[in-house]
Amino acid sequence: MASLDSEIDALYHKPLDEFTSARNALAKTLAGDDAARVRRLAKPTVVPWSVNQLYWHARPVFDRLRTAGERLRSAQIAALKGKSADLRGAGEAQRKAVADAVQHASALAAKAGSHPNADELTRTLEALSLAAELPEAPGRLTRPLQPAGFEALAGVPIRAQISGPAKSGAGPAKAGHDAPKADGVHGVGHRAAADPAATRRAEREAREREARKQAEQRRAQAEVHRAEAVLDRARAAEAQARAAWERAKDHVQEAVRAVSEARRSVKS
Repeated sequence: MASLDSEIDALYHKPLDEFTSARNALAKTLAGDDAARVRRLAKPTVVPWSVNQLYWHARPVFDRLRTAGERLRSAQIAALKGKSADLRGAGEAQRKAVADAVQHASALAAKAGSHPNADELTRTLEALSLAAELPEAPGRLTRPLQPAGFEALAGVPIRAQISGPAKSGAGPAKAGHDAPKADGVHGVGHRAAADPAATRRAEREAREREARKQAEQRRAQAEVHRAEAVLDRARAAEAQARAAWERAKDHVQEAVRAVSEARRSVKS
């Protein structure tokens, strides 16, 4: 029912402290399954509520976050399959999208008097960015999320890029000529050349070595990505702490003025 969905969407637009009363009021106007559906709606905690505000009030920022995450995920999968992929560029674009989303979501929440934890907000937005499918309807997130990490791509076949395998039917080296030397996937040596089983074994071992090498490179890249994400979260936390300090400073100045005015009032 489109009209009911619109009314449910409106609940998630509202300030967080109005959600429960607005939900209950909406449920009272309904009957049967519709009323039960509305009563079951979970109230978001402050972090997912802040992400919802990003969706409702800064949609371009939300869309860039999702697009950047999709591109990074596609690049990671392509790299795991042995295809060319700009992991570094995709990773940098995704981190910037997450940082921008954190800044906008924090500002929107602050306008409504809410202050989400910067670290938890960053993790949730990062997870939302990289998720192949959204865990809840857009704009209706009710719980914080955790990034799935590099292991989310498990099961994607790793394909090593192998240059042409050695021929298995080569005969023994002729007198007066050097025997071919074993060299990974390019040559398997005189004995291996005479033995097709040894040739296949050498080729398989070379592919396995290359696959392990690529897997290590992907893991190293993932570690770099995670470390940079931690740095982004730390910077977001610092920005939030600075904003909190500025608010506290303003409160102190207001309190000092109030005390001064009270003292003048006593003297008069």
